[in-house]
Amino acid sequence: MRKVVVRKRCSRTQLLKYTANLRVQRIGMETCSGSHFLGRALREQGHDARLMPAQYVKPYVKTNKSDYIDAEAIAEAVQRPTMRFVPIKTEEQLDLQAVHRVRERWVMRRTAVINQIRALLLERGLTLPKGRNHVDQALPQILEDANSNLSDSFRVLLAQLKLELEQLTARIEQMDAVIQHTVKENEACQRLTTIPGVGPVTATALVAAIGNGSGFRRGRDLAAWVGVVPREYSTGGKQKLLGISKRGNNYLRRLFVQGARTVMQHRAKQAPGLSNWLAQLLARTHQNVVIVALANKLIRMAWAVLCKNEVYRTPVVIASL
Repeated sequence: MRKVVVRKRCSRTQLLKYTANLRVQRIGMETCSGSHFLGRALREQGHDARLMPAQYVKPYVKTNKSDYIDAEAIAEAVQRPTMRFVPIKTEEQLDLQAVHRVRERWVMRRTAVINQIRALLLERGLTLPKGRNHVDQALPQILEDANSNLSDSFRVLLAQLKLELEQLTARIEQMDAVIQHTVKENEACQRLTTIPGVGPVTATALVAAIGNGSGFRRGRDLAAWVGVVPREYSTGGKQKLLGISKRGNNYLRRLFVQGARTVMQHRAKQAPGLSNWLAQLLARTHQNVVIVALANKLIRMAWAVLCKNEVYRTPVVIASL
């Protein structure tokens, strides 16, 4: 019969001091900000630290929520034989993940600035097409045009928005240079970039998220984690598949879908095996469905390249009987 041996509240520093003098079989934690640091520190002390997603711990929470009840739920969940654990990231993975998170925020901010510029100009009767290149080309001409009937205060505002846009672009380019340098030094990223639709950004984001992919038993598990597999609602022996689950890492899912869309646009230039496979799918279903299926396929290829430490091999053509 299991029972509570000790119950105490402590800070992160106090916890590491307390566990330094303990010898326990396993320590369970929920994934949160700082959990990977604690996991590495506990493993350095000789403990078997395990991280679990919070949604997998929630079913073991009884009655109301409190810190002690959450701790009991974690202790119960970590002992389940079917529990899915989160691999603890290395410092290199966290550094690369930080680059992607900051870069993504700057990209979103740049898009917001572009949309705001287009909206402000539209209110003055000036229409700009969608796209950053159109704004970059037209904005200097609008500021220099004395016949555009724009007030001096509005010109100052546009000039400040133009300056902000240039600063964001420069920061994004710096992060892109860091990503390119990482790919040159990382052999796994170099192998990933040989896969169609996988560029430096997608390759480094995948390595930052899953490392060598050993946390997944097969490529389909990684595809399910990214959220590009169908949702299922089956009962009474009747299987019903729905749209994709969109669970897990939405950043990786967006990158792989964008890469699959690029491959689709240039499918005639792909290897015969991949090109024929896409043509057969396009004959049966909508293009967007084929793009998601291709993203699923690319994710499975990426897992095989990472986990099996192999190079990418182009799909072979299967002759029809």
